[in-house]
Amino acid sequence: MSNEFKLPDVGEGLTEAEIVAWRVKVGDTVAVNDVVVEIETAKSIVELPSPYAGEVLALLVREGDTVEVGTPIIRIGAPDGSAAAPAPAPAPEPSRGPEIIDTNIPPTGQATLVGYGPKQRALKRRARKAEAPAEAMAPAVTDPAVEEVAPAVRPPRALAKPLVRRLARDLGVDLTAITPTGPKGTVSKEDVLAAVDGPAPAPAAASAPAGRETREPVKGVRKQMAAAMVASASTAPHVTEWVTIDATATVELVARLRARRELADVKVSPLLVVARACLLALRRTPLVNSTWDEAAQEVVVKHYVNLGIAAATPRGLVVPNIKDADALALVDLARALEALTATAREGRTQPADLAGGSFTITNVGVFGVDGGTPIINPGESAILCLGAIKAQPWVVPSTGSGQGAYEVVPRQVMTLALSFDHRHIDGATGSRFLADVAGIVEDPATALLF
Repeated sequence: MSNEFKLPDVGEGLTEAEIVAWRVKVGDTVAVNDVVVEIETAKSIVELPSPYAGEVLALLVREGDTVEVGTPIIRIGAPDGSAAAPAPAPAPEPSRGPEIIDTNIPPTGQATLVGYGPKQRALKRRARKAEAPAEAMAPAVTDPAVEEVAPAVRPPRALAKPLVRRLARDLGVDLTAITPTGPKGTVSKEDVLAAVDGPAPAPAAASAPAGRETREPVKGVRKQMAAAMVASASTAPHVTEWVTIDATATVELVARLRARRELADVKVSPLLVVARACLLALRRTPLVNSTWDEAAQEVVVKHYVNLGIAAATPRGLVVPNIKDADALALVDLARALEALTATAREGRTQPADLAGGSFTITNVGVFGVDGGTPIINPGESAILCLGAIKAQPWVVPSTGSGQGAYEVVPRQVMTLALSFDHRHIDGATGSRFLADVAGIVEDPATALLF
């Protein structure tokens, strides 16, 4: 006998997901809660743990396939033919209040495990199909689309870590065509990049794009991003204001902070100072840290700041947020920013880290861009865009030349742009917030006034 693990809802109203990378192969032995597969949802990469202990008998879907919730993805059984041991049912958690409705029930026979399970909002779920008795289940996979996962016909597979495998997929590199140089014969990140930079391997020549166009399916994070941006732009009337400032004092402060012992192992950049400036400025203009509730016809002002940082990844734009960032000291904020951006670039941001943002910063300056008109992240009311800091001529009062005299000097100049929801944030409020942020970036010592 065997058990089939069905794709679960990982706690975000999931309807389908893409199989990114299998972490096991046929014949492996797994324990309960061992990670068996990585999936890509509309928001992030999620690792799924096994609800059963036993031997992997078959992988029922291939990497790259998109499957619906409830679809069997892996078959696990004991080597002696008995059923795999199921995960022990977790002890019931104390009630957290009547607003928590447990509607995310895993498929029959699967206990709630690490990585997916009940969430604090009701979901409308599709009715499940009646499951066939275990005796009536087919003993082997016969669908040609997944037949290759059976041990007898499984194709040769290059050894590579999931992140390397995902990088190769994003760059269109065939891992089986690469000579591995990593430990124990694994394909390394450098091997993949070398395959892109160097001459194309002979086996990959046949897969070169033909014609003048290439079509790519819109799915996963990119699909979610497109839907969110269209919804935001079409429902919230955006207004964008700019201010160009002398950020020399911030650049000098960053250099001093990097020399501090407390921040020796943390990446410190002007983003840290701007983030801190936003958190302080929100104290004086809390309406910027709010959301418009269309159904209730209310403006919800939040007394906490979940600071979102827009991050560009190969899979699309994601906006993870630092929970209660306003309560963090500067050193803790620096560590949180570094961890957030690193996790996002690796594609490891979890759904909980993407939910509940209240204000967002996007940094286009890292691409050398001077500024932009950002679109508000859904559920929020404002977003700040950082432009590149560049040495430019700047007019300043002349010293020792009398009142009203000026001179031109080289300074570190940047542009800040604030987009806000004009339904409830008027020009005066948005301008006051932007001026406060600009003032702190121009002269960080003024942060003492907040």
